[in-house]
Amino acid sequence: MEKIRLGYFADGPWAHRAFEKLVGDTSVEFGFIIPRFNTSDQVLKGLASEYDIPYYTNTKINSPDFLSTIGGHGCDLFVSMSFDQIFKKNVIDFPPLGTINCHAGKLPFYRGRNILNWVLINDEKEFGITVHHIDEGIDTGDIILQRTFPITDDDDYQSLLNRSYVECASILFDAIKLIQSGKYELISQKSIHPVGFYCGQRAAGDEIINWDQSSRDIFNFIRALTTPGPKAHTYFDGEIIKINKAKMVDKAPEYKSINGQVVGKTEKGILVKTSNSIIEILEIEFTGKLRIGDRLGT
Repeated sequence: MEKIRLGYFADGPWAHRAFEKLVGDTSVEFGFIIPRFNTSDQVLKGLASEYDIPYYTNTKINSPDFLSTIGGHGCDLFVSMSFDQIFKKNVIDFPPLGTINCHAGKLPFYRGRNILNWVLINDEKEFGITVHHIDEGIDTGDIILQRTFPITDDDDYQSLLNRSYVECASILFDAIKLIQSGKYELISQKSIHPVGFYCGQRAAGDEIINWDQSSRDIFNFIRALTTPGPKAHTYFDGEIIKINKAKMVDKAPEYKSINGQVVGKTEKGILVKTSNSIIEILEIEFTGKLRIGDRLGT
């Protein structure tokens, strides 16, 4: 198999694991590494130094000077792994084999940002990882390889993140080997679904719990924002309460009462009324003390 030379646009733990798999293959070479524009990733910088790979920082990849800077590196393929700049057509089409991206979402669904949070919020039973060609849309290019992984009630943002670090590296490696062999078929996203959907980036304020939702919706919301996320927030007497874990209450009755009210205590937490039932709240960060009858969210 002929060697393949990569231009690696990458950042963070996703990028570290994928690099380690790729650099161990003698038929794969790195022409350069470019991290996120304002990166804090010192690990990737250290790997570039260890393997004597050119490393460019603060690079605006669509600027007029960019292609002349990296044009002499002879890359066959550009690879994006947790990169944060949008590629324009002149960069996408520059290497002979094009430009690919590894996306922790089951395309054509879950395009966009913060996908592992959104799949939990939406109560999905599986999440996907997709390697696709980059086009001028956002996560809309033809699919090279896609895999799915189950989600159970024991999962949260941290567990999906940990799994994704490993599986993204594996699927990206396998996709690059397929491209290297030339023996693969592209899948148009429109052949899976004519529309798909896009998820927007979550921002400050999006972590606040709506107690008018069902117990299941609140359970999913809290586990979607666990460490290393911002944690779900609520308020009492104007003070923030951060919640890192919740639990569905087995055989909890459905009834109407005051949503967000503390209605009981357990060995490890408190019971709070939701729109349809109750939920057990655990791992609370709060300097005060909550009592039965207190109303959260105020």
